[in-house]
Order: sequence, then structure tokens, then C-alpha cells
Amino acid sequence: MPAPHPEDAPTVLTDIPARLDALPWTAFHTRVVVALGITWVLDGLEVTLAGAVAGALRDSPSLRLTEAQVGLSASAYLGGAVLGALLFGWLTDRLGRKRLFWVTLATYLAGTGATAFAADAWTFAACRFLTGAGIGGEYTAINSAIQELVPARYRGRVDLVVNGSFWIGAAFGALGAIVLLDPALLPVDLGWRLAFGLGAMLGVGILLLRRHVPESPRWLVVHGRAAEADAIVAGIEARARAHGHAIAPPDATPLRLRAHHPSFGPAAVARTLVLDYPRRTAVGLVLMASQAFFYNAIFFTYALVLGRFFGVPSADVGLYLLPFAAGNFLGPLLLGPLFDTVGRRPMIAGTYLASGVLLAGTAVLFDAGRLDATGQTVAWTIVFFFASAAASSAYLTVGESFPLEMRAMAIALFYAVGTAVGGVAGPWLFGELIGTGERRAIAWGYAAGAALMVFAAGVQWRWGLAAEGRSLESLARPLSSVSRRLPP
Repeated sequence: MPAPHPEDAPTVLTDIPARLDALPWTAFHTRVVVALGITWVLDGLEVTLAGAVAGALRDSPSLRLTEAQVGLSASAYLGGAVLGALLFGWLTDRLGRKRLFWVTLATYLAGTGATAFAADAWTFAACRFLTGAGIGGEYTAINSAIQELVPARYRGRVDLVVNGSFWIGAAFGALGAIVLLDPALLPVDLGWRLAFGLGAMLGVGILLLRRHVPESPRWLVVHGRAAEADAIVAGIEARARAHGHAIAPPDATPLRLRAHHPSFGPAAVARTLVLDYPRRTAVGLVLMASQAFFYNAIFFTYALVLGRFFGVPSADVGLYLLPFAAGNFLGPLLLGPLFDTVGRRPMIAGTYLASGVLLAGTAVLFDAGRLDATGQTVAWTIVFFFASAAASSAYLTVGESFPLEMRAMAIALFYAVGTAVGGVAGPWLFGELIGTGERRAIAWGYAAGAALMVFAAGVQWRWGLAAEGRSLESLARPLSSVSRRLPP
């Protein structure tokens, strides 16, 4: 493995990061957010359909999945996302953000398209695994690219809204489920297949949106392609001026970087996480793992709870998902600006704390039988108004905390560990708890998720990073920097 900082590599003095942060919000940024952020719309569609069709999968003449197998297929999706994030995260840092946009989207399309033709429980789970691998890879490439292209003063709200757009897809999935899972319109074994085919068709359209998204100029500079980076930024600035925007001069000192082709192996990544930034590593792991368990355990088994305890037919689950999805999107949308003004530390800690306390109250009401299907949905909608912003902020935190050369890999590692610890086991565990038919058992599962979120709130409040309005390079100096003084 080549050394991360070869002393004989040529150096370049660059103001590219400062110029990107000095840009006003323009049509370019809107296009980037739409073209890349639509990934979360697809993920929301996938996860919602997987939850909404749980009853249909159980009733399917060809599949006849049990509750435990439904939970297992959800875990297979998350397991694929973990491995996909790790593989594609490493490739994203090595080959560039843009190249991986196409690879990860193609993987997703293949997986979700094949899901529509699954013949039994095992092939269904395998297809879900492949779909998850594509989505996991998208997380790493897209999060890193958006953070590197969006000006620092907008980064918090944009990242939260992009991640929160998952719930726009969830709403589409819920609406699609209402039609496709209606046995009066389509046979049971056809409706769920068309539902997954819908995701593949929408994914094809995204290919067209991504044609004009450039490579990250920050990534280009550290890979010895400063001229390309300058041309991209100059083009954005020129288009902004042509539309009447004033361009403020960069307010940061130019960086001197070693312009080479860095390739950081596991040892270098581990050294950076454990030795250079141990506190940030601990905070990121806690935030990721707690929100993964909280979210995936509850959402992947949402339809099973409505069906088992409230008698909601599988064809009607989409109606209950719509308000839930609305609350989840409105949380990041309305609270997002506060992450750039009030600050990361109080807002992240506050949303984690509110999520945990509210879910604990919901667990008590559920155990006591005080909620009907509508009441349960209202309670979950309120809980996840805050939890959605909290979960999105975990990705924001990890992306901001570590150097550019390993940003995608860091996101992948934290996503993988957090999902493996909290996300993969959660759906399977709750599937088993729901299978018992005991309210008390499920209430204890909710209580465990609530406790994790409260604990994460305390960790963030004590050791969280104040990243609002700061450039990525001031938060974590690039590994290729000639002068690498670690920020506090």
C-alpha cells in the first residue's frame, strides 16, 4: 500500500474549498440536491413497500412468508446495505463520487427488478440483499458528494432535508400499496410484484437526472486534477453571475495539498479514526447504532403491528403510512434550519432526547391497550417527527467529522457498524416479538429503543461537534495537507 503522504509528491495551493463555500445558493445546487437526493426517495419507496406488502407476502400463494421470514428479509436488505456501503464506500474514495453514482444505481435497479420475480422465501431474501447493497452504496457516494458541493452555511439543513426525503418515497410507496395491494383490483400474488417493479421503473428515470452532476472538485484536487476542479467551480461561478448572483470572495486561507492519488487501506483508516479522532468516532458510532435500531426495528414491522394487534387489512396499511411519512419528512424540513443557526450540538441532542422520551410514552400506552390503530399512528407520527431529524443528523455528523480522502469510507463504516449492531437485528427481533402476540414483549422492545436514543442524546450533548457554518477542511484537515494540525 502506498504511503498516505509521500514526501516527494508535488504540492498544489488551492482555494477550491473556500470558493465552493462562498457560493450563493443557485440552480446548480438545486439540481445536485434533486439528482442525488432522489436516492432517498427510492429508499423510502423500497422500505415502505417492503413493510406495506408484509401481509401480502404472508398471503401470497407462492411465498407464504411467516412473520419471522418477513423480518428476516428486512434484515437481508439491511445486511446487503451494510456490505454494499463498505465496498462502494471504499471505491467512492478511490475512484471518485461520480463514477459510483452509476454503479450503485445499477445495482439497485438489478436487485429491485429481480425482487418482482422472486419464487420463494430464499430468492426473495437474496433479491432484497442485492437491492440493499445498491442503496448502501448510494448512501456513501451521495452523502459525501452533497456535503462537498453544498456551501457550509447551508450544509446542515440541506443534508437533513435530503436524508428526510426518504419519506417522500415512503408516501409514494404507501399510495402505491393502496392500489396495488387491493385484492379487488389485482390478484394477491401479482400486486406485490408490481410494487417492486415500480421501484425499478423509477430508478431508470434517475439515470437521466445525474448526467449533469459533476465530480466533487474537492476530490479532484487531492487526486492531482486541480485544473478540472477549477474549471468546474469557475463554471458554477460564471452561471451564478449570469443569473445576477454576487460571488463573495473566499474568506479562508488557501490550502497546500500534496496532489497525488491517495489510497488509504484499513490500517490508515483505523489509525485516523482511533488515534486522530477517537471522540468523534465514539459519538458517530453511538448516534448511528441507536437511530438504526430505533428506526429499522419499528418501521420494518409497522404493517405487522397494525395487522396483528389492530386488525388492519394489508390493503389498508398504506393509509396509515401516509400521515406517518408526512411527520417524518416535516421533521427535517422544519427543524433543519435550526441545525445551522441554533447549532448541531443542542439540536442533535434535543431531537434524540425527544424521540426517546416520546417513544417510551408510546410503549406505555401500547402495553396498556389505550391506543387503537389511529391513535397508534398519531403517536408514531409525533415520535418520528423528531426521530427523522435525529437519524438524518447522524449521517451529517459522520460526514463532517473526518477528512475528505476517507469521507465516503467513514460514512460506510459507521453506517455498517451502526446498522449491524442496531439495524439488522432489530427487524428480526421485533418480528419474533410480534409473532408472540404479547403486547408486553413488544413494549419492552420499544423501551429498549427509547433508552438507546436517550443515551445517544447524552453522548452528543457532552462530546458533540459544533460544525455549523464551518468548512469541511476546518473541521477535519485533509490527510494530503502539507500542514496537518488536527482541529479540536
